[in-house]
Amino acid sequence: MDTPVKAKPKMKLYGFNNLTKTLSFNIYDICYTRTEEEKKQYIQYIDEVYNADRLTAILTEVSHIIGANILNVAKQDYDPQGASVTILISEEEIEKEDVVMHLDKSHLTVHTYPESHPHKGISTFRADIEVSTCGQISPLKALNYLIQSFDSDILTMDYHVRGFTRDVSGKKIYIDHRINSIQNYINAKTRNMYNMIDVNVYQENIFHTKMMLKEFDLDNYLFGITESELSEREIKQIKHQLKQEMMEIFYGRNLPSVKA
Repeated sequence: MDTPVKAKPKMKLYGFNNLTKTLSFNIYDICYTRTEEEKKQYIQYIDEVYNADRLTAILTEVSHIIGANILNVAKQDYDPQGASVTILISEEEIEKEDVVMHLDKSHLTVHTYPESHPHKGISTFRADIEVSTCGQISPLKALNYLIQSFDSDILTMDYHVRGFTRDVSGKKIYIDHRINSIQNYINAKTRNMYNMIDVNVYQENIFHTKMMLKEFDLDNYLFGITESELSEREIKQIKHQLKQEMMEIFYGRNLPSVKA
């Protein structure tokens, strides 16, 4: 059973709450494609599943979850692959002539990057997502929905609270909610599926969490073929390549050869 994060008593502020809260994701899906044709089919599949319309629907739902109002949507599918969506949001409904005031305060963005290794059959899909809000609305409310919206083998997440607001006495307030880890806001079911590492800078209100799936089922990483159709030698080789790729992405650097 999840332990709810207790909210601080509501603060009495002087003026507008202008704290900026930014949640950034890198989400990775990894696949093994044996041939150039399988590689093309995988990229085509990713482009279809995560096209601009689907990404727009995801970000629109995020806006609803965090209680934001959508001001503008810009979306684009790219040739030969990839998509981008940007949504401008505000905490409260505003008149049209005021939209420009919110361009640099609250927004949702997503960009996708399908790519592949030139020789080893590894293909990866990366989605970069940023939810940046100003005021009382928090991107952390949509954290679990975003994780569940993508088929993710590895996630790296950054959360940063910037700026300050003032209470009625004039005292500066640099954060308006309790947090000591992004993991506080991830549900128990998801936490149990992943190995996690935190790197946090508490005095700067910067929080970083990396996640990698615990379970490894080779069939989940094959495209156009199943494990039963492979030889023992092929299975060992493919597992080694996949795990090498996952470890390097998770730790953010090239590594010596890892054991399968």
